[in-house]
Amino acid sequence: MDSKTLWYIVKRVFLALVTLWAVITITFFVMKAVPGDPFASEKAVSPAAKAALEAKYGLDKPLFEQYVNYLKGAATFDFGPSLKQRGRQVTDIIVDGMKTSAKLGVIALILATSLGILFGAVAALRRNSFVDKLIMVMTTAFVSMPSFIMGSLLLILFSIQLKLLPANGAAEGGLILPVITLSLYPMSYITRLTRSSMLDVLGQDYIRTAKAKGVSQINILLHHALKNSLIPVVTYLGPELAYIVTGSLVVEQIFAVPGIGRAFVNSITGRDYTLIMGTTVVLASLIVIMNLVSDVLYKVLDPRINLE
Repeated sequence: MDSKTLWYIVKRVFLALVTLWAVITITFFVMKAVPGDPFASEKAVSPAAKAALEAKYGLDKPLFEQYVNYLKGAATFDFGPSLKQRGRQVTDIIVDGMKTSAKLGVIALILATSLGILFGAVAALRRNSFVDKLIMVMTTAFVSMPSFIMGSLLLILFSIQLKLLPANGAAEGGLILPVITLSLYPMSYITRLTRSSMLDVLGQDYIRTAKAKGVSQINILLHHALKNSLIPVVTYLGPELAYIVTGSLVVEQIFAVPGIGRAFVNSITGRDYTLIMGTTVVLASLIVIMNLVSDVLYKVLDPRINLE
């Protein structure tokens, strides 16, 4: 690793830490500014009992002291206890939810990437053919359709009408429909990225030189065109993995998947402030880290890229 790349990584890590600090700070003070309190829904809470609850969770301390204590905890991913799920730590709830959400997201991303690159390559090699036009029409439809509509349609078709797959994400085989729902949009986007990038690469001089030298079309495709056309895809993959995991809020609600998205939605409706803040910090960290990883991978795929 050269000094420029190392210095670039150091700068990006520093900026990532600043970004996370900003997310933590904004989330903390926004939660404190929200009208009401987390114990407002408790049945018949007397002023004395409410004061005891606030003291138990440190909510009776000055705001700045609460902020400093939260920063110290967030630095070690210790977000304190949940205000609603008594006896459980926020970190434990997030870890339990991430086990399902990460599995769902990784499978969806692998499926989307594999099919997206395949369809994009086929569309580029069969440019302006019926296959190319069919792939473009389908990907345009999937990109345009929101995930909650696609999930609802798949649920009605395969679970209610055909009764082929379970509607509950916690049941055996219950992740099939959520995976398909989450993978359709990124698959379509990757297809279009791959097609556009490969068409550009196939028109380069070195591709024509390789053809003139008698290199087989399969070697040109795999060793030259496909590799160099994957750079925009890599650009998209890092943030997309974070998006799939964090953007599965609606999908997890539709299919009752016990993941972090469902826990986050429930924490909002239940005014579980510590869980809201902890989940926000973890998801923001995931997005920042994946953006950093994707940027560094540019250099791996194409050494000609100068990281500034």
